[in-house]
Amino acid sequence: MSVGEYCNREVVVMTASESVRDAAKLMRGFHVGDVVVVEKVADGSLPKGILTDRDIVVELVAEDVDLDAVAVGDVMSTELVEVGEETKLMDAIKLMRGKAIRRLIVITADGHLAGLLTVDDILELITEQLSDLTALVFNEIRKEGERRA
Repeated sequence: MSVGEYCNREVVVMTASESVRDAAKLMRGFHVGDVVVVEKVADGSLPKGILTDRDIVVELVAEDVDLDAVAVGDVMSTELVEVGEETKLMDAIKLMRGKAIRRLIVITADGHLAGLLTVDDILELITEQLSDLTALVFNEIRKEGERRA
C-alpha cells in the first residue's frame, strides 16, 4: 500500500500573501484543519508551507492578533515533511510518529503537490479494514452454521 493510494488529493490550498482570516474561512468552509500554502507554477503547485487551525489559535487568537492584518506566509510552518506518492504507508506512519506530526505533504516525483495524508485518513483506512475482517469472521460463522443445519 502506497501513500499515493490513500492520501487526500483534494487539498485546500492558498498562497502566502493571503490573510489568515481567509485561511480560517476556507478551513471552516471545507471542514478541514489545515491549508497547504503553495507557489503556483505553470504545471502545478509547489508546497511552501502549511497552516493549521492550531497555529491560528495558539499563535494568533490567544495573542489577540488581528487575523486580517497577518498574511498566511507570516505564520505558516515552513519545515514541511514531505513524502513521495510511492512511499509505503507503513513508512509514512513511522515517519509521522517519529516527527510527532499529524499531516504529511505528498508530492509527485517532480516536487509538485499531489495530496495530503493525515492521521484521520489513516484511522479511516484502518477502521475499514477492521470492519472487513470482522465481517469475514461473522460470515465464516454463518456459513459454518448453514453447513451444519
